[in-house]
Amino acid sequence: MGKEFTVSKWNIRGKYVVITGATSGIGLAAAKILASRGANLGIIARNETKANEVVNQIKASTNEIIVIDVFIADMSSQQSIRKVASEILSRCPKVDVLINNAGALFQNHQITAEGYEMTWAVNHLGPFLLTTLLLERLKESAPARIITTSSHGHKMARKGIDFNDLRAEQLYKPMKKLMGGPTLRYGQTKLANIFFTSELGQQLKGTGVTAYCFDPGLVNTNFNQHNGKLARLTMAIMKLFSRSPEKGAETMVWLAEAEEVSHQTGLYYVDKKIESPIEITNDRNIAKRLWEISEAQTLI
Repeated sequence: MGKEFTVSKWNIRGKYVVITGATSGIGLAAAKILASRGANLGIIARNETKANEVVNQIKASTNEIIVIDVFIADMSSQQSIRKVASEILSRCPKVDVLINNAGALFQNHQITAEGYEMTWAVNHLGPFLLTTLLLERLKESAPARIITTSSHGHKMARKGIDFNDLRAEQLYKPMKKLMGGPTLRYGQTKLANIFFTSELGQQLKGTGVTAYCFDPGLVNTNFNQHNGKLARLTMAIMKLFSRSPEKGAETMVWLAEAEEVSHQTGLYYVDKKIESPIEITNDRNIAKRLWEISEAQTLI
């Protein structure tokens, strides 16, 4: 017999929200808003000192009496993700919302300890593995939600994901790099977020766990600041046309707390509305193939 769900209105107050990438940008903005509305938080961060500073910021920004836990992990390392997932499972009897928000773009070709290209590891394999490891706890906590930060950048990857070049070696060759190979790679990982959410939504039907992904828009954050002078200059120009982190976080917060999305799953949102991503995302075979490859790459 499956779990029977009582009909009750979703309310973020008292829910336990695990979130990655919450020490800056839209993740921090969302964490502050969710805390102000009575949500308890589990913040996954790479730097413990920074994470503790953020906890103080969040607590200072709300009068709510809430729990904020800090978990330390490097989202490019599968070993680290497995360790933090184990810690979350041992410390948290409930996980009501998982927000996969951490992301990055790497201008230079880097390979992780497990042998995967860094942008792919952080933006896709990290969320995939963390979600998979916490999935049973989310099901036990149902109704529950999984939210993944994608991007309008997925539109750069109109030809899809090159499964024959998963280490992106071709995209980082000198000429391809000069022509925007690393940015295209970022677009591929954001496309992967959409495929992941779509397939996850299909697999979780009937469990009480729903999955969503969204585009925060062009946001004024510190994103892409570690990739050299040209990247910093580009981002400085783009900031002139960017929205605030608080504005960028609006859809993330809405997906975490809105009752109206309770019966939706597997979809992509922009500015609190369902939007259609690029046409290739309708290909269920690609979504299934990506899932199988991701399982193999994370040894699930």
